[in-house]
Amino acid sequence: MELYARVNILDGKAVRLPKGNVKDAVALDADPVARATGWVDKGADYLHIVDLNAAAYNDHRNRPLLEEIVTASKVPVQLAGGIRSLPEAVRLLETGAWRIVMGTTAIEDQVLFWDICRDHPGRIVVSLDVLPNEELTIRGWTHNSGVFLEETLIEVSSAGAVSFIVTEANRDALNEPPNLLLLRRALSYVSEPVIAGGGVRNLDDLKVLLDVEEGGRRVGGVIVGREITEGRFTMAEAAELLSSGGAD
Repeated sequence: MELYARVNILDGKAVRLPKGNVKDAVALDADPVARATGWVDKGADYLHIVDLNAAAYNDHRNRPLLEEIVTASKVPVQLAGGIRSLPEAVRLLETGAWRIVMGTTAIEDQVLFWDICRDHPGRIVVSLDVLPNEELTIRGWTHNSGVFLEETLIEVSSAGAVSFIVTEANRDALNEPPNLLLLRRALSYVSEPVIAGGGVRNLDDLKVLLDVEEGGRRVGGVIVGREITEGRFTMAEAAELLSSGGAD
């Protein structure tokens, strides 16, 4: 399982979202570049960078910061947030980003999504926020989409998505355990890697994720961030655990 470190950027600062809402953002660091490279130094395999201004307000003021992070990072970087057009997808890929992440657009504009996947094979990740009944929620958990996990995974897999980030919408990731059944179902629907996007409460949850299996396949990665900021464990501890395969 690969370890992804998340950095959320809002108004030029690294922030955390206690309840998943941009309006509740808490500033963490005035230097997101240093924060991102610090995660790498502590053992992250990849960086997952989210531009919250672009995602929530279609405001691209943070794009130069994203490019700085890509340039400074020693590991591959995937960029997310507000990618709603072919020119914007190209712009971020041309920064040298390893991959870009699309969510709402992949659901609402499948023609555009197919075009982007066709033009940039192997570089488009899809992020899906899932309600308990497996309906997908979009636009930052503010709207129900009317479509469900299985049909969407199959459709965007056919379009050429390289991997999927599956997140439980409205889950309190610091106090509620990961939904293992949801991850198993996602693994059963597609052959591409499935990444646990909602985080974990502690190292015990991380060990449990390592054992999730469906049809001989396991979860391909986990994105961490606020659980480390909250002091539940360190990036180095998480990296050591994953590298050991969960062995005590």
